[in-house]
Amino acid sequence: MPNDPIILTDGAVAAIKSKTALKDGAIGLRLTIKSTGCSGNSYKMEHVMEETAADDRFEKDGAVLFIPKIHSWMLFGMTIGYEEGDMQSGFTFNNPNETGRCGCGESFTIDPGKRAPG
Repeated sequence: MPNDPIILTDGAVAAIKSKTALKDGAIGLRLTIKSTGCSGNSYKMEHVMEETAADDRFEKDGAVLFIPKIHSWMLFGMTIGYEEGDMQSGFTFNNPNETGRCGCGESFTIDPGKRAPG
């Protein structure tokens, strides 16, 4: 659905469920924004052991994703996928709010004045 605040592909749903199951007691994954890299920000996934009011909760087909409310404005409209390859596997992030990426693709920039329509 194009109006969903966060879109999870089928691959992301499977990966979130699989990675949640790897940690005893985990109830889902949290997507956070970490300050790092030459462009300033990067995405980080971590296990969630307990739900808090500081997070927005997104669910699809049994996959549970938490996003800190302080980061929600940066991620609205994002599509999260998961790709598996011979040499590398991981989550993919297609974020319409990004205004720039570093050359290696590890970090990104978001201009607070240029938010995706929503």
